Amino acid sequence: MRNEEARLADCLARLSFCDEVVVVADRCTDGTEAIALRFGAKLVSGSFPLEGPRKAAGVEACGGDWIIEIDADELVGETLASEIRIAIHTAPAGDYFQIPVDNYVGDTLVRRGWGGSFGTSLVGRLYRRGSKHWKEQRVHPGVTFDGPLAGVLTRPIIHVVDDDIADMVARLNRYTDLRAQDLADIGDMPGLWDNVFRGFRRFFKCYWGREGRKEGELGFLIALMAGLYPVISCLKAREILKRGRAPSGTLIELWPNTSAAQNRKGAPKAA
Repeated sequence: MRNEEARLADCLARLSFCDEVVVVADRCTDGTEAIALRFGAKLVSGSFPLEGPRKAAGVEACGGDWIIEIDADELVGETLASEIRIAIHTAPAGDYFQIPVDNYVGDTLVRRGWGGSFGTSLVGRLYRRGSKHWKEQRVHPGVTFDGPLAGVLTRPIIHVVDDDIADMVARLNRYTDLRAQDLADIGDMPGLWDNVFRGFRRFFKCYWGREGRKEGELGFLIALMAGLYPVISCLKAREILKRGRAPSGTLIELWPNTSAAQNRKGAPKAA
């Protein structure tokens, strides 16, 4: 997504523990870039239709050895910031850490049921520069790491994933637009019934396997969205291939970089 002026300031205010902050702005037309500059961030501005190259552009602009990757709708609390500093300054044996995610819909914390390309509760976001690589996809690109896992942190990233149910439905529409274009790029007409079966499988995995049922109505809705994701993406891709048109969609990424260098107190410097 882009044009994150409503969320960006709160996000950047939590990143003062970093040596520098890099903000990747994808075709922003609001005050996003001005807010980034006001916080002293390094700004990478341009057009990035694919999520992988956009993320890579952010990494390229970072100058330190370790990177913490944060989106505009995510917050890093003081306890997680402290855990990050400790993790990278104690000679970790691996090249990346996984971090848990607390996902909120409005003011409601929803811990269970996420998955099926519609949310996650554990992410590989703290890594050595150059160790993480993305495939060239518009949304949720596959990732690989060059080195071994260094560990799993205990404190979560706070993710305000949706403001309300209407926002959740809008996100499904946006994500399936992008996924449909990825499918259409392949050139083969995706099979509807294969994706219907995949949708049922994702619903039951989120609702039962990942215990979304324990989250009440929101858990059911999240599982339903995860199940609809491959079906709607398939139908939109078929429409693109038949009509020869492409949906549009963009995302915005934040790239704060936590370097191994320390200030006089032993913590990362904030640029």
